[in-house]
Amino acid sequence: MGQHVDVADVQSEPSSASVAPIDARNEIAEEVTANVGDLKLTDDDSTDQSTGGDQHPPSTEDVDMLLEKCLLQALHTTVKDKDLPIPGSTLWSNYVLPCRPSGITLDIKKSSYKKLSKWLQAKCSTGLIRVKEDKYKESVLLSVNRSHPDYSSFKPEKRQVEEAVQTGVPSVSESRSVKILKVAVIYKPSVHVNPVFASVGADTGELYSASDATDIVFKYVEKENLVKPTDKSIVILDVILCDALFKGAIKKGSTYPTEIHKRDLGAAFVNRMQAHHIVTRGNDSVVRKGGLKTVQIMTERRQGNKKMTKLSGLETFLVDPEALASELQKKFACSTTVEELPGKKGQEVLVQGGVIENQAKHLIEQYGIPKRYIKVLDKTRR
Repeated sequence: MGQHVDVADVQSEPSSASVAPIDARNEIAEEVTANVGDLKLTDDDSTDQSTGGDQHPPSTEDVDMLLEKCLLQALHTTVKDKDLPIPGSTLWSNYVLPCRPSGITLDIKKSSYKKLSKWLQAKCSTGLIRVKEDKYKESVLLSVNRSHPDYSSFKPEKRQVEEAVQTGVPSVSESRSVKILKVAVIYKPSVHVNPVFASVGADTGELYSASDATDIVFKYVEKENLVKPTDKSIVILDVILCDALFKGAIKKGSTYPTEIHKRDLGAAFVNRMQAHHIVTRGNDSVVRKGGLKTVQIMTERRQGNKKMTKLSGLETFLVDPEALASELQKKFACSTTVEELPGKKGQEVLVQGGVIENQAKHLIEQYGIPKRYIKVLDKTRR
């Protein structure tokens, strides 16, 4: 039987290929990770990639202070409320690390917190940010308290954030420095919500972020004066809004709701729309209906008991199989080929050997592919 290996949580400093919210006001960003727990990838493999010039290692207190400074710099300059929630790994890779001084290594393990989750929880306990753990056991940044004394007293530096550490010889990540991966969930109006969009003059053929869709429904509420006079936190459901939220979802014979709390309205409205996803890498962008498909990494034995690893689904994240095959051949000094998948379903990269953990790590660090979209199967394990 083949054994599944889950890609878990190791934090790393980002290459220039990283995941960030799309700039068209999409609020949901997929996470970039650096943890491949069962793949036995350690923090040491991924966090010490900057070439800092310090000959004397910084003290724990120095690292704590740098963490604080980088976080506040990020909160002031790049973390926008419309982009929340942000997974902790994305916050670290795409927001905090780029705010470190040029040429300086920032390693969470060398702080007093040791782990990203503990650091974020510590910042949460001070009231600076609000954090919760999602179903993947990862800390997620929900909100920023911009009236907090630490935030208010901090003066952000006016400088370009560091995107990549420059070295004498261009690396794979540097050659791809402008091709940052961006993944976001967006929504198309469905027949259920079309009347609401039409009523406020919004285009039913466009794609919207969850935040923009929520703005639409609240614009409708304001237009139709649906806020309950005796309780401003409640929205009264007229026929159009009630149908948009509940028509076809209520069991036959059940009573339709007559009102809804404001805090529940946005999510209920977005839930009735058609989910799509947009993937952008550099100047290339693609929108597809439904959820993202995973990248598959599978190792099996072939004739002569030799191991062969297959990588497929790369096109989902706009990864060129030919370019990846060339990179893996040079990096791992192994034979690679690219073959067409049956049924015109794209291409797969074949790599001689069973270096699963190295290939998964390469996709995460160099291409910014979120951990939850990498599925690994090792058929050589008994």
